[in-house]
Amino acid sequence: MTLPRPPRARLRAASTVLTALAALSTAALSTAAASPAAAESAKDVSYRGYHVRVPSSWPVIDLAANPGTCVRFDRHAVYLGHATAAGQATCPAGLVGRTEAVVIEPLDATGRKSVDGSTRIAPKGSAKAAVPRTAAAPAGRIRQAVPAAGVLVTASVGADDAAAQTILDSAALDTNAKAVTLSAAPSAQVEAMSAAAVAPQPGTYTGLGFDPCAAPSNAQMSAWSASPFRAIGVYISGISAACDQPNLTAPWIQTQTSAGWHIIPIHVGLQAPCNSFSHKVSYTLSTAASQGHSEAQESIAAAESLGLPQGSVLYNDMEAYDQNSAACSDAVMTFLSAWTDELHANGYLSGIYSSAGSGMVDLAGEYTTGTYTLPDHIWFARWNGAADTDAKPYVPDDYWADHQRIHQLSGDTDETWGGVTINIDRDYLDVGTGPFGNSCSAGLDFSLYGSISAGSSGGTVSAAQCLLMRQGYYSGAVDGAFGAGTTTAVQAFQSAKALPVTGTVDSHTWTALLSAGTKPTLQSDATGTDVKRLQRALIAARGQTLSIDGDFGPATTTAVKAYQTSQGLTADGIVGSLTWTALQAGK
Repeated sequence: MTLPRPPRARLRAASTVLTALAALSTAALSTAAASPAAAESAKDVSYRGYHVRVPSSWPVIDLAANPGTCVRFDRHAVYLGHATAAGQATCPAGLVGRTEAVVIEPLDATGRKSVDGSTRIAPKGSAKAAVPRTAAAPAGRIRQAVPAAGVLVTASVGADDAAAQTILDSAALDTNAKAVTLSAAPSAQVEAMSAAAVAPQPGTYTGLGFDPCAAPSNAQMSAWSASPFRAIGVYISGISAACDQPNLTAPWIQTQTSAGWHIIPIHVGLQAPCNSFSHKVSYTLSTAASQGHSEAQESIAAAESLGLPQGSVLYNDMEAYDQNSAACSDAVMTFLSAWTDELHANGYLSGIYSSAGSGMVDLAGEYTTGTYTLPDHIWFARWNGAADTDAKPYVPDDYWADHQRIHQLSGDTDETWGGVTINIDRDYLDVGTGPFGNSCSAGLDFSLYGSISAGSSGGTVSAAQCLLMRQGYYSGAVDGAFGAGTTTAVQAFQSAKALPVTGTVDSHTWTALLSAGTKPTLQSDATGTDVKRLQRALIAARGQTLSIDGDFGPATTTAVKAYQTSQGLTADGIVGSLTWTALQAGK
């Protein structure tokens, strides 16, 4: 049966890049002033002696004259000046997606707060920054400081960097440009002091929350202390994040958590391949897995820079998609499984946001299959107005049942509290810091996975409990004590995998547990969490000595070939679908 999907404002796709922009080249931009034909396709925009050329159809918005304007990156525009808190509060909460847009703001005290290690710095007297900074820039934007004109320029990225870079390459200065001295960005010590006071987020909370497109200012958050909300979703990372975030800093996080707010960190990045967004997950499953790992790394970096510590739940925003397309669902699930694996490997918990009728249906369908690594928390969009966490018929009540749910119950509405109006989506949370996925991920590495059964205790028991929990078979405490609950979970897993139902975790059960997940193709020189998963499974299957270091070196190649030979597979040292299938069957 095809399940209905809830209405969702975030299904809006990013604007199609204008033909005029696609046709622009650096040469065309530089000669546009002299050529009437070129002038029809591009125009000059100047601010404080800094000039840049953009398609003539783009609106140019002076934020000083229009302080109530939302600075958004899902449509083409040039914004001059600083985004205001009042303007960002008007941004529709459901905006998702990026295209080309440009913000040019003064490099004053406010502008300097946005200068970080990823900001390109134009040389003295120049309008262009030829050499990027060493730190990796967040996906979806190119930011450069131009001290010669005292401006900070941010270009959002659409389908690729080229169109945005072409605009930046058109920059020039005139005699009105006034140089400033660029001081250092806020010190790491100040950021670390802010981070030290923040507990894992969103922590333990049951009640109402909201998610706006842009993080409100401290004053706006203080005004909203009069509201019934005590949790707020903030977009910390992702190439599809549509709103400028002038308020979102580590001190902001520390201020709000100190005031009693629970933070829901959101990453809105690549979207389903059957969707219409510019940035998508690949249909090729090995690529989708790689993308999932990369997106998680980006979100982890953003969380660390904001002082959100390990143990926090980072939520991947996967907008509604055609759940009836098996190829699309497979790609999404592979991507999200890799996202979760990478978060767990780095000490964070995984959350997935999606519509009840697409992403949640797919996740629930895999709850007991062991094919994918499941998230620790779910956040489902079901706009029925009910302040509860009931996801039936999309997700059974006993799935993600231990304070692991958020329900987005309505959205794209203006609410006013303490005299401040913000456009929001409403949420109801029942979240906690229970024994979810990562709480035991650090204890998965052993030189030998010996048989354990009822009455056993210790680290390997905790590891088995963790792995069973990840795959939906166990919901008890990860306490290292092999009791009746653990025995029941092992038996259920063995039955599902067509293994002898003994309740004992032997080498076959260990191999199936440790190898569970996606099936990326791995070979010599591969690195990462999938290689660690492979190495653990090989140790369990073969009982041999092998370092669990995430590096597919000669020793791992030898172990793979030995395993392939034992299973009658081609001993080529390449771990493909057949090798993974054998491991996941406990062979």
